[in-house]
Amino acid sequence: MLQQTPLNTLHRELNAKLVDFGGWEMPLHYGSQIDEHHQVRKAAGWFDVSHMTVVDLSGEHCRAFLRKLVANNVDKLKVSGKALYTCMLNEQGGVIDDLIIYFLSEDQFRLVVNAATRDKDLAWITRHAAAFSVTAQERRDLAMLAVQGPQARAAVGQLLPETDRPAAATLGRFAALRSGDYFVARTGYTGEDGFEVILPAQQAADFCRRLMAQGVKPCGLGARDTLRLEAGMNLYGQDMDETTTPFESGLTWTVAMEPPERDFIGRAALAAQLAAGVPRQCVGLVMDERGVLRHGMRVRAEGMTGEGEILSGTFSPSVSKSLALARVPTSGLQANLQAELQTVEVDIRGKWVPVRVVKPPFVREGQIQAGV
Repeated sequence: MLQQTPLNTLHRELNAKLVDFGGWEMPLHYGSQIDEHHQVRKAAGWFDVSHMTVVDLSGEHCRAFLRKLVANNVDKLKVSGKALYTCMLNEQGGVIDDLIIYFLSEDQFRLVVNAATRDKDLAWITRHAAAFSVTAQERRDLAMLAVQGPQARAAVGQLLPETDRPAAATLGRFAALRSGDYFVARTGYTGEDGFEVILPAQQAADFCRRLMAQGVKPCGLGARDTLRLEAGMNLYGQDMDETTTPFESGLTWTVAMEPPERDFIGRAALAAQLAAGVPRQCVGLVMDERGVLRHGMRVRAEGMTGEGEILSGTFSPSVSKSLALARVPTSGLQANLQAELQTVEVDIRGKWVPVRVVKPPFVREGQIQAGV
């Protein structure tokens, strides 16, 4: 039996094509994945992301616990509402999950983790929280929406109490505020501006109907995937997992090795990998020829020892070309792999096709980036 979000009835009313997504019945699209993609790039769309798991941490040692738990440094969070993107690692430096941490107060933090990794995440968090007397509470009473696009923030603002609208309009990136029952965060997974809204489950459908009354259209998983890939954002389980470190997954920026005395889980393994040389690196690919780059395709280049593979690949509605993220070996190449590699070849149905190497993101806030 597939799990259902609080918006399942509304999805059915809107004639969504529902699919199994990691054990959840979720909308793939509401008629046209391409139209939904462009809706977000040009105006605003809303996504049901209630399958994501919200975990509230409480206890006086929350910060100390998170210093140990994640690879980024929560000491960067100094103002209530600020958010931090990071990875939770195993002892080998592999990525258990990527997540967002919100600082609410010194004895309360909020985590948002991926749906497919919910059970192992909760077990890992609870196991390590015990030593710090921190309580982890899964918030199944909440729903979560992502409202994304150049018109998204204005649309959400109209649904907030008038007294909170100025604060929402000036909210900085990677920050959140409380507005009545709503927890409104300026975060997202599309490369567009917008809000992610956490709210009581029983209020979610009404909130979505009010968004639609303003012209904000529902969007499904299909558009969410092409949008995030254009934005160069990783998908857990495809672009990284427990067998890859953040350094191998284009997520070096999410690791804080300073200060050296912060002994987070996986730190020793990451330090050893840095000392030995990171064996693989994530790069962006653009194919100018016709065709589509797909997960699992082989990648090779002159001078490269061994082969790489495509992690995520798709045809980009915004660029009208095929784009991909690929992991390639660094052996045989110089340290600055991204600068040295200008082209690689990809095996497409037995034919090696030249593909350009570019630095993600491919699209940012509706603009195709230079070189793409």
